[in-house]
Amino acid sequence: MNATSAKTGTSFVVGTDAPMDAVTSFSVQVQSITATDAQGNSVQLISGSPVVDFARFNGLQTLLSLNNVPEGSYTNVTITLGQATLGYLDTSGTGAPTIQTMAATLSTNTINLMLTTPLVVANAAAPVGLHVDFNLRKSIQVNSTGQITGQVTPTFTVSTVGPDDSGAHIDEYTASVVSVDMGQQTLILEGPDGNQITVALNGQTEWDGGASLSDLTANSIVQVSGKLDKTTGNLDADELEILSQNGFYASGQVTYVTPASGAATSFDMYVRGLLPATTGLTDGQIATVDLTGTENFSIYWMHDEMSQFLFNSSAMLPGQDVAVGGPASGATNPQAVSVNRVVLRDWGFNGTVVPGSVNTSNNTFQMQVNGFAGILIPETVTVYIAGETEYRDGLGDLSNVGTATNVRVVGVLLKDPTTGGAILVAHYVDSQDN
Repeated sequence: MNATSAKTGTSFVVGTDAPMDAVTSFSVQVQSITATDAQGNSVQLISGSPVVDFARFNGLQTLLSLNNVPEGSYTNVTITLGQATLGYLDTSGTGAPTIQTMAATLSTNTINLMLTTPLVVANAAAPVGLHVDFNLRKSIQVNSTGQITGQVTPTFTVSTVGPDDSGAHIDEYTASVVSVDMGQQTLILEGPDGNQITVALNGQTEWDGGASLSDLTANSIVQVSGKLDKTTGNLDADELEILSQNGFYASGQVTYVTPASGAATSFDMYVRGLLPATTGLTDGQIATVDLTGTENFSIYWMHDEMSQFLFNSSAMLPGQDVAVGGPASGATNPQAVSVNRVVLRDWGFNGTVVPGSVNTSNNTFQMQVNGFAGILIPETVTVYIAGETEYRDGLGDLSNVGTATNVRVVGVLLKDPTTGGAILVAHYVDSQDN
């Protein structure tokens, strides 16, 4: 039974995930996410049937969909999944790692969940939404030797979020620029799913790399962070970075750097995001990016020239999450991609806390990274707590980290200029003990 209310309100869907060792991707067609009220009336919360890689957003929250839906109080959610594939990193060879894929067999295609707090959609109210968390570690089955079997038991945690909740913040939304309104200080973006969203800028919006609204064109691809406005439903941007001015962008995790020391001449990147999809690159595969020394390096959320000292061709490491941008013609050959920009971005690194390593005087602790990134970073990593670091999932401050065993640090991975090792600057620190 479909809801028939004449009035509608704004609802959004935010997605994230928790990872698993060696798994690089779990791509599945989300056929529908349906909310149902106590009378059996149901509404669709997403547009179309997007293919979502739930391994892409480790600890980061992204906007999966934004729609007007009929007013109502919805108490149940049904997620219907279609075909799925698993990707994993193969390091058995002596050279650069490769990606292997297999078809996934789902134990069920339909997941029914009851909301602890109803999703209340009202015409004149602020946008409300769902936080959809897919847990790879609990979902993907392994045999007695730890090998992936291809069997998947989809495990979701779904909760209701309001516009003021931390779960409603959009950490990462990448889209193409459709139009710019200089007078209103807004821009319209079109995401990979074809949906359009209005982004509003203000005096607090931080632009990376010294860019401004006047720099944007119809060939620009941007990454934006922010929250949905209570009144307009627009995305109020608190951060914006131009990823490409030439109509092509790709993002993913660095898996191999050539040479291992000194200025890199190329690096391999596991592609997780791509616009447009008509180049020679493919989501879920490795591309080789060639460097000429003329590329513009930057760090998302760092707005001064210091970022070029912390991240450049001599400061690249396997495990870093980057976005590259350049001419589409430079992406026709996955073995020799040419770019103009390389942007270092936040990523979620799961691991175990080294006992006794918490140092509240230096605002640091150490962790052993696990999962896909742990294969790329086989060393103990020092985590640095910054002034704006947030603690989530039961952690209140750095002293609490000493009592935790498993954590996820969402932040940027940097190369220590003294030792050449890996260090992490934390944006979020999450408990993973539950």
